[in-house]
Amino acid sequence: MSQVFEGYERQYCELSANLSRKCTSAALLNGEQKKQRISEIKVGLDDADALIRKMDLEARSLPPNAKAMLLAKLREYKTDLNNLKSEVKRNTSANANQAARDELLESGMADTMMVSADQRGRLLMSTERINQSSDRIKESRRTMLETEELGVSILQDLHQQRQSLLHAHNTLHGVDENIGKSKKVLAAMSRRMSKHKWMIGSIIAVLVLAIILILYFKLTH
Repeated sequence: MSQVFEGYERQYCELSANLSRKCTSAALLNGEQKKQRISEIKVGLDDADALIRKMDLEARSLPPNAKAMLLAKLREYKTDLNNLKSEVKRNTSANANQAARDELLESGMADTMMVSADQRGRLLMSTERINQSSDRIKESRRTMLETEELGVSILQDLHQQRQSLLHAHNTLHGVDENIGKSKKVLAAMSRRMSKHKWMIGSIIAVLVLAIILILYFKLTH
């Protein structure tokens, strides 16, 4: 519970007890003494009204759980204050019927004020819930935007990786083509070398045969 509310509550309880005693004693007085006592009571009632307003403002500034409990207690204090006001009116009214009518009107106004206070409390709680829901919606929207930005970033990275893979694939395809061409050139060179070997071997064989023939003719003649 709020310490500020408790301080106002103690002051009100002391003031209410004092006003109640003064109202009781005023009923036994007459003349100027009664008027003076009634005047003192009215000043005290104004102070009590001020304390009620302060407690009401303090209670409505607290969290919902504590606020509901304090507002319920505050309604009891308002009823007590209205009873004191009614008693003062009965003491100051020369006409008992008029005093009774005033009491009924005051009671009706008190009930109306209590209902209005309850409605304001419910309205404030509804507004608070709406604000909380709005904050949650804003937070969800911010999270959704961050997720969307992350998704776009991932897609961009994937696109870049795809382009890199396509470039590597094209590079490998070019390398394969160059290797194929190199194989063809090497095969052609190998065939040429084999052909040259046969040609050189044939020439060598012809030369050897010619040398053998020359030596034969020289030796036989």
